[in-house]
This record gives sequence, C-alpha cells and structure tokens, in this order.
Amino acid sequence: MRNYRLLLLFCPLLAFCQQAEQSLAPLQTVDRVEIERYAGLWYEIARLPNRFQRNCNSNTTAEYRLRDDGRIDVINSCRRQDGSTNEAQAIARIVDKQSNAKLQVSFVRFLGISLFWGDYWIIGLDADYRYVVVGTPSRKLGWILAREVKLDAGDRASIDSLLQQHGYDPKLFIETAHFIPGAPEEKKEELR
Repeated sequence: MRNYRLLLLFCPLLAFCQQAEQSLAPLQTVDRVEIERYAGLWYEIARLPNRFQRNCNSNTTAEYRLRDDGRIDVINSCRRQDGSTNEAQAIARIVDKQSNAKLQVSFVRFLGISLFWGDYWIIGLDADYRYVVVGTPSRKLGWILAREVKLDAGDRASIDSLLQQHGYDPKLFIETAHFIPGAPEEKKEELR
C-alpha cells in the first residue's frame, strides 16, 4: 500500500517531466558539415555532466577517423583522477546524408554488430572548423569541442548564446581541464 501511495505521488512529477521534454522545440542542426574537415582530433572544452564520463578528470579528447565504408571510427580519451588514461572506441554513422550534421554513435559491439545507437547532432560549427557544439534532441547530453585546448572569450560567448537558442542552459556545462602530460600532480601546468 505504501508503494502505491509513493507511485501516486511520483506519477504527476513524471508526467510533468515528460511533458517538459516533449514541449522542447525540435533541435536544429547546422546546414552542412564537411566530414573530411570534421575528421581529426578535438579537445573537449566543456560538457553536460553524464554518467559515462564521470571518471574523466581532465585531458578529454575525441578523435574521428573516416572509414572506407562511409562510417567513422571514434576514439574518446580522458585522464582519470589517478592519472591513468581511459579510452573508449565507438563507431559513428551519418543519418542525414544531405547535411552530414546528424550522426548516431555506438560504443557497444556484440559479435561484430553495433548496438545501442545514440544521437550526436552538430548544432554549432565554426566556419573554419575551430570549434563545434554537439547536442541531442532531448538536451540531456551536450559537448563543446575545439581544435585547441582553449577558446577565447568571444567564441565562448557566441557558443553560450547558441546553446540558449537551442534550449540548453550553458551554466550547466562543466569545464574540462587540460594539463601537460607527465607533470607531477602538485606542479601541473595547464595547457594554454
């Protein structure tokens, strides 16, 4: 009986949360992404907190390598609190071939089959491919990536404005630290 009462209390809250997610405007992507220019190494500048990166302390990167079959190999790497490196490999597929801005990524493979595809939509991209903003239609995941480890204040202000326009709260994004590899813990020097 107690569980039933808790369920009755929880249902209105759950319905409110689902309604709030459904009321979001459709997420808009950039008009066009040149995948060849997009490939390569990106440094994570900031991200929305998520469970699969909870052990990432610093030096988070994403590398995209084009494959002959039209898909993209994804290699995500970060430094843990203890200084060890965490690496995750995935495969990405382009789901919107007109814009190349909507991708799906799978980090799970079983018997050579990729499972559990997640959205990876490019919602902001610098004209010179210096930085990119990635999101998901639910707005539960989001990343700011750049070719360098730092963004200048003007770029970051533009990105924060773009995030707000797309239904994100930029204040929820956590900054990613990048340090010189091999520096003693007490004498870390942040990369510039």
